[in-house]
Amino acid sequence: MSARPSASAPWLARAAEMAAIFMVGDGLVGLAQPRRHVDLWKRDALGAERTVRPFVDRPGRRRLYAVAQIATGLWLAGKQRPR
Repeated sequence: MSARPSASAPWLARAAEMAAIFMVGDGLVGLAQPRRHVDLWKRDALGAERTVRPFVDRPGRRRLYAVAQIATGLWLAGKQRPR
């Protein structure tokens, strides 16, 4: 009996690629425009307000997080291989 790949495996890989793209893009915007980017998510953001709270009025902290986002997104994208 041979092991058969799961039908959901291609979709999981695509979801990982989309997450990587989101991380890189969000990181680039956060790096270039940290105050504006955080201000967009401070109010009426469907729960994202708590996530951005540590970055309000702390653009250096947001830039540091942005670098981590970009690095992680690039790492995740680099792990994806066509099947």
